[in-house]
Amino acid sequence: MAPARVEEPNLQREAAVASRSLRTNLLQADVCVCGGGLSGTIAAIAAARNGVSVVLVQDRPVLGGNASSEVRLWILGATSHMFNNNRYAREGGLVDEILLENLYRNPEGNPLILDTILLEKVREEPNIRLFLNTALMACDKDEDRIARVTAFNAQTSIMYTVEANQFIDCTGDGTLAFLAGAPFRIGAEQREEFGELFAPDVEYGQLLGHSIYFYSKDTGKPVKFVAPSYALKDVEKEIPRFHRFTTKEMGCSLWWIEHGGRLDTVHDTEEIKWELWRVVYGVWDYFKNSGRFPEAENLTLEWVGTVPGKRESRRFIGPTILKQQDITEQRYHADTVSHGGWSLDLHPADGVYSEIDGCTQWHSKGVYQIPFSTMVCAEVPNLLYGGRIISATHVAFASTRVMATSGSNANALGVAAALCKQLGTAGKPLDPILLLEKGNMSTLQRDLMRFGQYLPGYKLKDADDLVRQAASVSAEKDFVLDSLPADGPPKVLVRSLAQMLPLSQGAVPKFGVTVMSAVESTTLTVQLRGSQKAYNYTPEVILGEKTFSLNAGPNALEIDFSDVVNPQTQYVFLCLLQNDSVAVATTKTRVSALMTVEHECDQSPPDDVGIDAFERWTPVRRPMGHNLALTVSPPLAAWSVDNVRNGVPRPTKRTNCWVPAKGARKLLVTKWDAPQTVQKVVVHFDTDYDHALESVLRGHPERAIVFCVKKWRLLDLSGGQGNEKELYVEDNNHLSRREAVLEEPVTTTALGVEILELNGDESNVQGGIFEVRAYA
Repeated sequence: MAPARVEEPNLQREAAVASRSLRTNLLQADVCVCGGGLSGTIAAIAAARNGVSVVLVQDRPVLGGNASSEVRLWILGATSHMFNNNRYAREGGLVDEILLENLYRNPEGNPLILDTILLEKVREEPNIRLFLNTALMACDKDEDRIARVTAFNAQTSIMYTVEANQFIDCTGDGTLAFLAGAPFRIGAEQREEFGELFAPDVEYGQLLGHSIYFYSKDTGKPVKFVAPSYALKDVEKEIPRFHRFTTKEMGCSLWWIEHGGRLDTVHDTEEIKWELWRVVYGVWDYFKNSGRFPEAENLTLEWVGTVPGKRESRRFIGPTILKQQDITEQRYHADTVSHGGWSLDLHPADGVYSEIDGCTQWHSKGVYQIPFSTMVCAEVPNLLYGGRIISATHVAFASTRVMATSGSNANALGVAAALCKQLGTAGKPLDPILLLEKGNMSTLQRDLMRFGQYLPGYKLKDADDLVRQAASVSAEKDFVLDSLPADGPPKVLVRSLAQMLPLSQGAVPKFGVTVMSAVESTTLTVQLRGSQKAYNYTPEVILGEKTFSLNAGPNALEIDFSDVVNPQTQYVFLCLLQNDSVAVATTKTRVSALMTVEHECDQSPPDDVGIDAFERWTPVRRPMGHNLALTVSPPLAAWSVDNVRNGVPRPTKRTNCWVPAKGARKLLVTKWDAPQTVQKVVVHFDTDYDHALESVLRGHPERAIVFCVKKWRLLDLSGGQGNEKELYVEDNNHLSRREAVLEEPVTTTALGVEILELNGDESNVQGGIFEVRAYA
């Protein structure tokens, strides 16, 4: 018989016993999310916001994983620093919400602030119970299903048992899926298995390694550094790329300080970390004590990561294995729930010790679809794959692995978990793999697009949307592009420059631009280009070309492509080809879904890797990157109010945006033939989906996107002119998707959405609305 516990005031005493067990707490939820990186955080929030109870288990003291202050890697995905042709490609849903909130609070890119944002997002959800410092230890199954998992919190000495109906593995290494017996792969497939010509050979290596980042700080006075004994001793000899080191880097740009691709990236992580510490402290010793960097005299080592940023380990197998061709050919998937657009980004396995470049990045011509069948497990019916562990080959994984793409997938997982609960019977949720059935998948895709997810090639066809059913949507006057004033800085054509213009299929308008020549006599070639695929922004098809003879000084050019037929509705590119003796007049006016790009470089892959060669045309970030000062005849009417109910809340081959004309009242009116009861209205504003919004290190000049509506309101207009009734007003908005939920439903025949103020200077910014939806 165990000795009795003696309780006294302020004192607890227990006699010796043979052994004790840790305290065990039982938790029950609809969904257990294992792993609290960006993917796990988003999956948990998405599920919770859709009515699902969630237990989120995270083995670190903060959320965010590789994005957190423990690792400090920026969140990126399809936008790829805006260095590719994927215009308007930023991920939607919660990825978009988190990045915009981070921009607003943290334009300097402080990773500690990002930590607070992620923690706040989770803490604000009453349906989530968060357990930090809690590591997954084991899982138990009832036949082929996961019944429960066990996790241990070393801070509290509590062992948790979590019972749930569904489990989402966002652990990064697939720890839960591994314990549950799901099939997986590690390493690279050979070319022959899937016909992937970019598959690496053994010499290049078949795994990506880990990186550790560091920060430096200028103290304003000399700082001595004595290296620890384990620091790498001879940087110039050991690291072939030593000449690329510079004291101007804060550390994160030195992502190529990478190691571990020849090791077991799961079980050898601690060994890999120690080698990376050797390298980092050896590099700092090289900066401080080699005598080659006098500018480092006042620098101190501010921070070194204690957790390595891990790229690759296990990839788990689902009904579909995404492969190279899905990305490069932008293949269609009927079960699309997400999208990607990062390059095929493979790294040599020898990492920092390799003599070849730190990565080989090849881009596709546009974004690609990611199917739900890469995220479900046929063998474990209640398991979903999240984060980088989805079903993909090593080559496809080179693109899908990045955080914003994984976060977009996580949007899908959270919404899918909620739909499984909704479609279940007798308290038993539907198995996720059954969502692949056509009717269920259509519902999931609808719910995702309602949630703000972008599915390339898909439109939201929402039978419950009252705006879609309305007799009309109208505005006082829509913006049309007839002219933009020449009040911006002249742009010298040191690189070819293009104005992107949304044209319908058919005749091409006439354009007028003003250019200035610095020499007596030169020529300027102007091309009209399009893309092979209407949804892409790769200006690869020359539709027409004109060459103009220029005199010194200003030259007004009339560019007439009346002999050209635009073969498809698309963004065309009015290209002024490189001539550094010529400058073009620009405008300060910025308009939603209108931008310029420059010919940055050519992608010229080897012939035998299955990658397209093409030109990359990329934007210049604000406050630069001005539109051309131009005239358009007949005017371009691409910003109609009808766009707000076409089901696509971002530019694609059209603007998909309503922009009110300057000087007109910015009021969008929806009218019905019979009274409608409305309680919720969803509005989607323009937060410039082309902007990458890197989360850390890279600072941004804006706290809020200039096109985004700052203040807006809902009006009941059924009483007619002079009898407007304000139903809802919001000020200080900086997010894309807003929901106005009325305290009491209103019955009306006319509803107004009015823009009251933009975040940008309205003297030269014209922002608009992508979408308005209303529900009973």
